[in-house]
Amino acid sequence: MSSVPPPPFPPNDPPGFPPVDPPPFPPGPAAGAAGPPADRVRRFAREATHAVGAALSTPTEPGAPLFGQASSRWVRLTPYVLALVLVASLLPVTVVVLVNDYGVNGGIAGLLATAQTAPLLMAVARPLQAWWIVFAADVLGALVTMNTDVAEGRPWPWTPMVVVGYLGLMLAVGLREQRRALVSVWLVTGAAGFAFELSGEARGSGSIHLVLFVLSGVVLLITGMLRERGDAQRRLVEQETISEAERSRRTLLEERTRIARELHDVVAHHMSVITVQADSAPYRIEGLPDAAREEFSSIAASARESLTEMRRLLAVLRSENAEGERAPQPGVDRVQQLVEATIRAGLPVELSLAADLGPLPQAVDLSAYRIVQEGLANVVRHAPGARTRVSVSRSPNLEWLIVLVVNGPPTEPTSPLETSGTGHGLVGMRERVRLTGGRLDTGPLPDGGFRVAARLPLTAPLP
Repeated sequence: MSSVPPPPFPPNDPPGFPPVDPPPFPPGPAAGAAGPPADRVRRFAREATHAVGAALSTPTEPGAPLFGQASSRWVRLTPYVLALVLVASLLPVTVVVLVNDYGVNGGIAGLLATAQTAPLLMAVARPLQAWWIVFAADVLGALVTMNTDVAEGRPWPWTPMVVVGYLGLMLAVGLREQRRALVSVWLVTGAAGFAFELSGEARGSGSIHLVLFVLSGVVLLITGMLRERGDAQRRLVEQETISEAERSRRTLLEERTRIARELHDVVAHHMSVITVQADSAPYRIEGLPDAAREEFSSIAASARESLTEMRRLLAVLRSENAEGERAPQPGVDRVQQLVEATIRAGLPVELSLAADLGPLPQAVDLSAYRIVQEGLANVVRHAPGARTRVSVSRSPNLEWLIVLVVNGPPTEPTSPLETSGTGHGLVGMRERVRLTGGRLDTGPLPDGGFRVAARLPLTAPLP
């Protein structure tokens, strides 16, 4: 009887499952202690470098000059004048100082001075691109003067002209670029100065790089705050303009809805009359043929269906918390009461109401009353105490209803009659007149008053 030796590694996995590879060896203490932090540092440095490069390579609104949107031509020209003054004053001084105090060849000094100062004119429209040129020229100038004989006490790596021109450039950069670009410019400026300081070339006033670093940071901070404040004010004005347009649109829609709700009662009255007449016609008129009775019955059914649909429409137009108005709609016959109530409230009003107005279309009747009501409310709100004249009459050809509300200039200040108001005013008047197919004329008077004149059709059909 032979014995089979057991396998060297007994299987631990259940049948049918693939064998699992043994886990890799854990990292040693040196790798575990130095690997992840070093990776994080490299990753942070790479991301920071990428962020700085992106900020310095994406200018804001390229090509738009500083103060280019100002209304005054002199304000628009001011940046160009200042840049021209800086270039004209710094360029010759830079050449003389580089030649005499830093021992630079005359031709090289001229090229360096031009590259360090001329881009200031470009900074008016493209400050970030100008910074690239000026910064590269300043660094090149520091490299050129590194191995020359610098006079005792002369600053290095930046000359005084470089500091002045660079601060002027920071004004343009701070007034145009975003915060990330400003921080990137400031950090790169400081890094370049400290790099030259660490190079071991200590000469003259070695703290000039620190002076430029601090002053450029202060200039960028102040101009950046001014730019952000201006942007915030501009956005606020734009938002107020949009809000005002939205309020006007909402007011117009609300007024149209209110007019539609009021006209529902007028139309519903006519439809109810049609229904009653159609239902009672077979009983009032003797000897009607069957075809006529069926026709009247169909008319009554159609009128009832129209009333039902109008009630559904009114339910859609009415707001959630609005309740149905149960009082009858006012008309011209109630203008007298409206004027008397206004007089009792302290507003001097004269009323001229024609006696031969006769029956008016209900839509015109209601619109005339509302126009007078809104006209008096506007006088109370905007010209309290002003003498006002209200006139309602027919035109000579009897085809138009003329509604006139004229007020003089406001007298001594008094408390308003209405404090809540609808806020619709002339918008509601225009909509009512447009609805009836009439015409509205409004405008100020030479003496400081205001005039509202509406002409509503009495015979012409609605548009």
